[in-house]
Amino acid sequence: KQLGPINERIPWKKVAKQQGLPLHLDYFEGSIYDKIELIANQYPNYTALSFMGKKISYKTMIEEINKVAKALKVIGVRENDCVTIALPNCPQAIYTFYAVNLIGGICNMVHPLSAEKEIEYYLQLSNSITAVTLDQFYHKFESIRNNTKVVNIIIASIKDALSKPIRAGYMLTEGLKIERIPKEAPVIRWKQFMDMGRHCFYNYRVQRNADDPAVILYSGGTTGTTKGITLTNFNFNALSEQVINANPMFRPGDKMLAAMPLFHGFGLGVCVHTMLAQGGRCILIPRFTAK
Repeated sequence: KQLGPINERIPWKKVAKQQGLPLHLDYFEGSIYDKIELIANQYPNYTALSFMGKKISYKTMIEEINKVAKALKVIGVRENDCVTIALPNCPQAIYTFYAVNLIGGICNMVHPLSAEKEIEYYLQLSNSITAVTLDQFYHKFESIRNNTKVVNIIIASIKDALSKPIRAGYMLTEGLKIERIPKEAPVIRWKQFMDMGRHCFYNYRVQRNADDPAVILYSGGTTGTTKGITLTNFNFNALSEQVINANPMFRPGDKMLAAMPLFHGFGLGVCVHTMLAQGGRCILIPRFTAK
């Protein structure tokens, strides 16, 4: 039987028309960083991220991403290298995610509360040469480091992303629970890492296409060993267009509570990238509580 025009074969055509939804979309052909940079140029003063009361504009976010990108270049991360990101929902995680993409790398997204053997597996599977995690998870990474190809471990801290009043309260409560990292530990502290970017004087940007790999996420392992799933720039940018076009009530500046974690497809693809690729605001929640 001869098939008719494709529009006639779309079973949801009638419903889409009733709801005013488009049948086809023109997708962005660049990288995930390219997409948010485009939006930042349109809405530089809009708030991109909110973190425990601190607001970060699109302009500032792009500046911080570029600083991280330069620092990654200085420590030797190159095109198609994997960088493991084991961070909760915090500004440093967002900066690193897009910075790795900017220099042509691939983000290996890992649950920071994973057991040591699981982290070792994720590092080995992705052949990561760099890992970024929180100070409270340093000892996990150090214990398995020699079993992997990791050269540099970058240590971030929640307190570094807080405003001064909230930072003081954090250090008196959560900060006291964190096991201290030895001064001689072979790590790069976040502030030291960011300073390294000042030594990058050459072109650190790498042109990436829509079909280039961007992110590795992991399956739940319910049917066996957890598997690494490679997603492209196109996967994320197409998702952002689909989500927004299916929700015509959205307007740039609207907010989303990003309570789902970054190592989760929904948390990273919808709560973060969809918002940032469309001019929305991500309210980052590092640890969910009902309150």
